[in-house]
Amino acid sequence: MTLTRGARITGAVLCAVLALMAVAWIVRDFQVVDGPEMLWDIWAGAANPWGMPSLTTTATSLVLLVVHAATAVAVLRSALASPVLITTGIVTFAVRLPGVWTIADSPFPEELRDRALLTTYAALVAGLAMVVVGVAGRRPVADGEGRPAGPGRGAGVAAFLLLGFQAVVFTGWEIRQTFVMPDGLYPAWFTGGRPMVIPLTEAPPGWINVVLIPMFLVAAVGAVAGVAYARPLGLIAGGFMLSSGALGVGRGIRFELFERFTSQDIETQLNTLSFVASLIAGVAVLLLLARKGVERVPAGGSPGPWGGGGPWGVQPPGYPPPQAPGFGPPPGGGFGPPPSSPPPRW
Repeated sequence: MTLTRGARITGAVLCAVLALMAVAWIVRDFQVVDGPEMLWDIWAGAANPWGMPSLTTTATSLVLLVVHAATAVAVLRSALASPVLITTGIVTFAVRLPGVWTIADSPFPEELRDRALLTTYAALVAGLAMVVVGVAGRRPVADGEGRPAGPGRGAGVAAFLLLGFQAVVFTGWEIRQTFVMPDGLYPAWFTGGRPMVIPLTEAPPGWINVVLIPMFLVAAVGAVAGVAYARPLGLIAGGFMLSSGALGVGRGIRFELFERFTSQDIETQLNTLSFVASLIAGVAVLLLLARKGVERVPAGGSPGPWGGGGPWGVQPPGYPPPQAPGFGPPPGGGFGPPPSSPPPRW
């Protein structure tokens, strides 16, 4: 299935609106800091929070900006328009949902809070609309059009291993948080509110991790199965991995953690290595899943439920196979007289 022309245009417009809203908030933050280096340091947690201007965004907004811009192009041109639009809509809705209740308790001026709340509602409506358009606007693929296809077998297995490993790493660190964070920080770590102080338009860190871990797992399973949605979902997951790794590595460079790596305690070493792994895995997943999809052809048929095509795959040319003498109708049609001799025994 692919999208109608009207659905493609509608989806592209929705993505463009979301991208422009992200640009507006990032530009606002850029104006209140002293250059892009300070903005990056604050996003990475490498700047002293005391005395720093309060930001309304994190690197999550930058990732979503790239995702929405890429989706706007993909829905106009790609055979994967439907899964791309549906996947992006679901991720957008999940990431922006906490703003409904966190913005009201933030310490920002009321005018800014009102604008942020309006942006959040617009993002949620746009996310839901993208899902509806991606489902309702589907049509059969015409002859000569490209068919939606998932990653090839080699790329799918590699993406499965990388995404699965990152899901384990993120889960492990999230479990570790329960032992090292103050008791009063929960459940604000996941739902926001005091004592957590988060940028105005963003979700709490725990919430983001709860969204990312299932995303990694679903994309991993889809990639090894070769389904079409695995490519857009895996690319979005790779973007978040790359962002997390780049921020962590940048913070490590700023605090000279790599130069003093051997002198650090084991937890700091593992934390540093986790960011390096996320950086490498993010780049690898993006390269693997950005390649053109390949239709999976199981033995004895063409693409089935894992790669598109018929319900269980259309039979190859020459089907049905030649029959043994004495079976089936005669060449002239009809059933004819019984065979002159019994079929051979095997």
